Amino acid sequence: MKKVVVVGGGAGGASIAKELQGYCQVTVLEEGGGFRPFSYSLRALEKLRKMGLFFDERAIPLLFPNMKIRKTREGMVLVRGSGLGGSTTICAGNGLRLDHDLRALGIDLDPEFEEIAREIPVTTQHQKNWRPATRRLFEICEGMGFNPRPLPKMGDYGRCVNCGRCILGCPQGAKWDSRRFLRDAEEKGARIITSCRVERVSMNGSRVTGVSARKGLRRIFFPADLVILAAGGFGTPVILKNSGIACDPKLFVDPVLCVAAEWEGALQNREVCMPFVVEAGPTIISPYFDPLSFFFNKDWRLPAKNILSLMIKLADSNEGDIGNGKIRKDLTDEDRRHLSRGADLCAEILMRFGVDQAKFFFGTLNAGHPGGMLPLTAAEAESLHPPRLPDNLYLADATLFPASLGKPPILTIIALAKRVGKRIL
Repeated sequence: MKKVVVVGGGAGGASIAKELQGYCQVTVLEEGGGFRPFSYSLRALEKLRKMGLFFDERAIPLLFPNMKIRKTREGMVLVRGSGLGGSTTICAGNGLRLDHDLRALGIDLDPEFEEIAREIPVTTQHQKNWRPATRRLFEICEGMGFNPRPLPKMGDYGRCVNCGRCILGCPQGAKWDSRRFLRDAEEKGARIITSCRVERVSMNGSRVTGVSARKGLRRIFFPADLVILAAGGFGTPVILKNSGIACDPKLFVDPVLCVAAEWEGALQNREVCMPFVVEAGPTIISPYFDPLSFFFNKDWRLPAKNILSLMIKLADSNEGDIGNGKIRKDLTDEDRRHLSRGADLCAEILMRFGVDQAKFFFGTLNAGHPGGMLPLTAAEAESLHPPRLPDNLYLADATLFPASLGKPPILTIIALAKRVGKRIL
């Protein structure tokens, strides 16, 4: 049986491990450890925040080790999940099919999305739990002709208790995450190794022979007949570059900016994240309580229950790079114009809600949907294998996406990873 090494235990890595185990002997190498939901009380942390103990977003792992932070030179906060489940454990659980760019290349993922529908429940059941403020925001958006729609969520939302901790690790197990696929793979015989950071792939001529990794103080070589990189849009390009394989400076990240205001009893901190969405060109708008801003942004020093916030998420320009331990990602003038228009739209919605414009404040600019640095083209619609890669090295994450989606990508990453797995078999 062929030996396969999968790097990364997030959406792409877990999906392809589940597909291949049984046909191959799969080893999943995950940089982080296990996953535990955020367990602290926000009310208790509010007191510590007033003491000035939270001053830099990069300190968030002290509170929540499964969330890792980096910053660009202009201060944009880049977020990723670390540990089994990757970023699926710290996402809002949205299940959107977003394969239009891939379909334009000739990649038909209909069979994969049909499989996903049988494996992962996708529901808008959470709508029955919406708070009054969310229902009113939805009605305002309807009245403005924006055609808002409830966001479909992955999981069993009959178990949701409206704790508001979707992106901090669902403590009820209502939200689906990719650890479930990892358990399926493990039950079929896959080996899963945590706290193991892959640094590069090793090659002999035009073929990969395995990966070199660091586990604690040890360096370990894992031999493989086939290697699949699914370390995410920030991780996979670094491994490729360390291995002498060039990437394109086309990094996208889906920037997020919140427009917020004081509103007594808003209770967004006690509600499902991103309950509905409004589409506005390359941006979407959704109600969203942002923990990063709450912990580290001085303008968010209100009690959590009294913050009413709308998120703008942008499909940003494919311009950026990762290398030498740094991430270069500046917003273009066009990106800034789109964010500004989104902010104006959020302001109008909040004013119709009844908020005094003098009480508006912004959140921290952050992002967490990276990809695009080795994008597929129409020439690879069948192989799903960029020609600069060795024959037995594949990718299975958003690094392959042709452009920013500007929306939650997890369902589409799963579908693409499934297709890559079938192509390998």
